[in-house]
Amino acid sequence: MRETIKEGNGFIIRENGTALGEVTFAEDGPDTLIIDHTYVDPSMRGQKLGDELVRQVVDHARASGKRIVPACSFAHALFRRHGEFGDVWKR
Repeated sequence: MRETIKEGNGFIIRENGTALGEVTFAEDGPDTLIIDHTYVDPSMRGQKLGDELVRQVVDHARASGKRIVPACSFAHALFRRHGEFGDVWKR
């Protein structure tokens, strides 16, 4: 069974206990998160796991009233493609 879990300053997708991907973020002051790393196991690439992970951070930011700086190149490209992230994108 696949599940997404928040661990510390990040989210991990696991299946049967094995990590398939992760996204991490740093807090920059009281109102900003910086996505600094996104990784998906090479065997799982192309299945939108990275998108799912970044969306978890977006949902977390929305729920906590924070904005996001997508510093990692994957997250930045995703933010550029998805206008619906504009409400949390701190440029």
